[in-house]
Amino acid sequence: MTQKSPDRNRARAASAGKKLSVIALGFACLAFAALAASNFGNSSARADTIAPTAGGKVFTDEQKKALGDIIRDYLIKNPEVMFEVQNALDEKSQKEQESKLKAFMAKNAKQIYRAPDSSVAGDPNGDVTVVEFFDYNCGYCKHGLPEVQKLIHDDKKVRFVFKELPILSTGSIEAAKVALAAKRQGKYWEFHQAMLGSKGVANEASALKIAESLGLDMDKVKADMAGDDVKNELQSDLLLAKQLGVNGTPHFLVGDKSVPGAPDDLHDQLEALVSGYRKTGCNMC
Repeated sequence: MTQKSPDRNRARAASAGKKLSVIALGFACLAFAALAASNFGNSSARADTIAPTAGGKVFTDEQKKALGDIIRDYLIKNPEVMFEVQNALDEKSQKEQESKLKAFMAKNAKQIYRAPDSSVAGDPNGDVTVVEFFDYNCGYCKHGLPEVQKLIHDDKKVRFVFKELPILSTGSIEAAKVALAAKRQGKYWEFHQAMLGSKGVANEASALKIAESLGLDMDKVKADMAGDDVKNELQSDLLLAKQLGVNGTPHFLVGDKSVPGAPDDLHDQLEALVSGYRKTGCNMC
């Protein structure tokens, strides 16, 4: 999956990992502080050393050192506990994130799946909608195009919605504007396939060349590109991606499920999700 900046995201991931370890260590220390107080409370000498001072809120330097020694000694002897704490924290964070995402998707399903001005391919009235966030300069989006085409060609009832996410370059933004202008002349899907299937960099010049080859009114294309309608639609797609936490392309949504990137079995994954929702029903897509 293409990210805004691979190096920057790797740095962020590394930083996040370090922060997570620190947080996990904090949780562990709190847990073992309680364990220490419990396990060593039977020893009067040790209990006197680590018991809080009057009021039960402040430890003396000597008490802090004693408690720190207990925690440090336990962690050194049982380092695997840190992995257990971190794994538990990872799992909890993931579940919370998935829960928030599903809640947002349910609340904003119409904007995601059924916005009246959507860029649509396949059956406009299809029973199940697939959404793709993409960038015309994204290599993985290009790689996934044949899989998307196959799904749309083979499944006559699927509705496919495209959301512009031009995050890689200024050229990506320019190409996205031409795409939205082409939609206003009923040629979005034709333009999308030609633009994403072309070689070289996507920018205003290459996008306009493709638009012209499709027989579009070029004066209208250029006017629409500069108009508020295209600008507002593009900003709306970008904001929606941000709210969903989508920061890489391609990214596919079906119901409350997502498929990030363009795996080799992309068609099979999307087909399975569509078939599943077709059987059980999909309130949002």
